[in-house]
Amino acid sequence: MATSSGNSSGSQLHNSGSEGDLQHAIDQRKRKRMQSNRESARRSRMRKQQHLDELTAQVAQLRKENGQILTSINITTQHYMNVEAENSVLKAQMAELSQRLDSLTEILNYINGNNNINSNNNGVFETEPAGQLLQTGSTAADHNSSFMMNPWNNLLYSNLPIMATADMLQY
Repeated sequence: MATSSGNSSGSQLHNSGSEGDLQHAIDQRKRKRMQSNRESARRSRMRKQQHLDELTAQVAQLRKENGQILTSINITTQHYMNVEAENSVLKAQMAELSQRLDSLTEILNYINGNNNINSNNNGVFETEPAGQLLQTGSTAADHNSSFMMNPWNNLLYSNLPIMATADMLQY
């Protein structure tokens, strides 16, 4: 029995030595794992920081591009408003010129349709309304009063040019 107790005591020593080694190995694995986890956490924090820095740079770049686009939009809007204003002026000028052309066409039609136009040798035109020829017994005052009654006749004697400035014909 003593041998058996000696064997058991020897195996306990051997077991306690192996338990110490086992505990030491477990502690060493825990330390390695903790070190590995710390390193992994450090790398993760670095990746997060790098990602945050990239996003911050991207935000700054997008804000810069947004500012440039807004500036471009403002410039384009200003150009558009200038072109619209210029277009309105041109439309008004066109309407005025069309009205003048219509008036002149009407005057020419009236003159050609209702007046006798005679030309002398100097190229000077004399007009007398049809049926209102000066008779030998009438005076100049009679002629002037009939002349004033028909305003279209005044246009034959007025030599006023229609003026157009260069800025009206620019575009």
